[in-house]
Amino acid sequence: MTDQTLTSPPRTKTGPTGPPAPDSTVPNWVKTVPFIGLHLALVGVFFVPVAGWALLLAAALYVVRMFGITAGYHRYFAHRAYKTSRVFQFVLACIGCSALQKGPLWWAGHHRGHHRWSDTPNDPHSPHETSFWWSHVGWILSSESSSIPWKDVPDWSRYPELRWLDRNHWVPGLVLAVLCYLFGGLTGLAWGFTISTILLYHGTFTINSLSHLFGKRRYATPDDSRNNFLLALITLGEGWHNNHHHYQSSANQGFFWWEIDISYSVLVVLSWFGIVWDLRKPGAKAMAHRLVQPPPGTPSTAEQLAASASSTEVSLDEGTPETPQPAATT
Repeated sequence: MTDQTLTSPPRTKTGPTGPPAPDSTVPNWVKTVPFIGLHLALVGVFFVPVAGWALLLAAALYVVRMFGITAGYHRYFAHRAYKTSRVFQFVLACIGCSALQKGPLWWAGHHRGHHRWSDTPNDPHSPHETSFWWSHVGWILSSESSSIPWKDVPDWSRYPELRWLDRNHWVPGLVLAVLCYLFGGLTGLAWGFTISTILLYHGTFTINSLSHLFGKRRYATPDDSRNNFLLALITLGEGWHNNHHHYQSSANQGFFWWEIDISYSVLVVLSWFGIVWDLRKPGAKAMAHRLVQPPPGTPSTAEQLAASASSTEVSLDEGTPETPQPAATT
């Protein structure tokens, strides 16, 4: 496993991902209006009745769409931690788009840039190099990150359906909003879509901000990523962020049974039915590599890690974007 270098090229006005591709002629401030408007729409919750079914709808759509972000956008599109069919690949992309966090190519490309320059001046959203506000939400609203970093997603840009979906990433979210209204009227729209989407935004954003500030470090990664149990709960397993920065291409980010990782558990169930396969996991050698040294007299963490590893994978390769795994089966 090659440690990430802290040397990076000068940051330009377009950011670390290079010049923006001509993705759209729409001004960036126009693109931010739906995001801001959705937050303003939160006042609508005070003008609709609260019903048990509406709360269940909000919770269900939160979980399903969070899975689309964590298992789809993140572990599949950004890190290729497992394989699936071309059809389910598109399904994952649609679920991710319904969370209104832009398209899979945009998401994966910027996330790969984050890992390349994590917690350095060229990191798109480091709370150490910028501010908490910028790492949490500011960078998304910035014109620096409005375009798709095509050079970072050559593996996905060859799929015309993904390029179309990335250009029209708002379509699944709009369809979902209409369905919520048809199902439950204004109450369904307010709780099932608006509240659920806002919670999704900030649940996901905590990984960019809080997980680089609060928590424990098992591995001496060259960034300041942390493992955080609470963040793991609200993001279906993404809170084991130090684990993830140590071994980026792993389908599981919770390395032990007590590290709850709902996204990985769902992927395992899907693998039973052949919907996904080849779930990557770190082997004993990778899990014992670059551990933060425990205090004197503490039982050997390395021995515990090695003993708990159930995978036969022993490579130390982090599975970085520069060495992608084979693409989806057509």
